[in-house]
Amino acid sequence: MTSTSDNALTNLAKEYREALRLGVYMFRRLDPEGELTAAQLSLLSMIQDAGLRVGDIAKNLGIKVPSATEQIIKLERAGLVTRQPDPDDSRAVQVAITRAGTAAVESADQRRNAMVAELLQGLSSQEIEQLAVALPVIAKLNSSFQN
Repeated sequence: MTSTSDNALTNLAKEYREALRLGVYMFRRLDPEGELTAAQLSLLSMIQDAGLRVGDIAKNLGIKVPSATEQIIKLERAGLVTRQPDPDDSRAVQVAITRAGTAAVESADQRRNAMVAELLQGLSSQEIEQLAVALPVIAKLNSSFQN
């Protein structure tokens, strides 16, 4: 690559990171009256399809294992997750979502999707189309960081 294209990609990376950072702030402010924090909802959403080890949860959330364990204990006390032996490693524990946890995520998703849909109404048709076209690319970039 040339220096010009390197600079262009670096600038694009900077803009992408900034957009994601501001997006995270926006989503943390959504639904402030909800029963669960944004971090708790992130954790529940992360384990919705399959259980994960505590270390993997911590890694995905960008926090230390003791902090993840603290969140898991709170969610377990609320009946939203269970901890069970990892079938692949008897020394490890997997965290799985309960029916109540799934219901909580679905309820929060519905409220938050309605709020974002309301924000999207402020965009032009062209901007909505541009966003729709960009989403698969964003998803591809994001998936490269997942376990």
